[in-house]
Amino acid sequence: MKRFLSLLVVCASASSAFAQAPGQEPPLPHSKNLLDAMIAAGPVMALLALLSIFSVMLIVVFFFTIRRGAVVSGGYMATADALLRKRDYLGLLAVSNRHGEAIARVVQKTLDFMTKNPNAEFAQAREIAETEGTRVATSLYNRVTYLADIATIGPLVGLFGTVIGIIRAFGALGSELGPTRYVMLSKGISEALINTCGGLGIGITAMIFYAIFRGRAQRLVSDLEASSTHIVALLSLQQPRRRERAPALLEDEF
Repeated sequence: MKRFLSLLVVCASASSAFAQAPGQEPPLPHSKNLLDAMIAAGPVMALLALLSIFSVMLIVVFFFTIRRGAVVSGGYMATADALLRKRDYLGLLAVSNRHGEAIARVVQKTLDFMTKNPNAEFAQAREIAETEGTRVATSLYNRVTYLADIATIGPLVGLFGTVIGIIRAFGALGSELGPTRYVMLSKGISEALINTCGGLGIGITAMIFYAIFRGRAQRLVSDLEASSTHIVALLSLQQPRRRERAPALLEDEF
């Protein structure tokens, strides 16, 4: 047993000596992971990282805000329909103040104008409802446009990093550093490609979600228009009709 252990020790020492013998190539270093490559890609990657974080935040926020429950809800529409048929405008105004849907804001603005101006024409109240609905629709479209802006800016920032990497690569190629210049050349090309990949990745992702949320916003605006038209139609039916007053002289003649 002792002879076997001593033989193992001799073999291990021989193998280590053979591995460290002169002329023997050292073992290859471990390859870098993706995070190390992104850090080594230059300062432009910091801008791309900020754009990616901002786009992810917008996507998460839009998932919770650009939805039907935030614009038109069935519970509010049922309550509004019942209160309007009872001509309980103050009750509907109080309900609208408690709700956060976009249709509630439209109804709140319209009823607030009608209660403060009882002698105003109904066309003016209709105009108030249309103006508030247009404002809400514009707000939805403007929020979604931020993703389109990121989809445009991201590839441009990546292209800027690509140009910087190419400049460094050609600068290293023209230098007189011997074999080191090829290492610098490869680093410059790697930096250029990583920045290009990062910019395209941000731009493609932002454009995909922009298309998704733009379609969702269009459907929600259509639902808001239909609900606003329904509310305004009920209000017009509940308004007292003004009777034309004929002159007393004409009545006496006939």
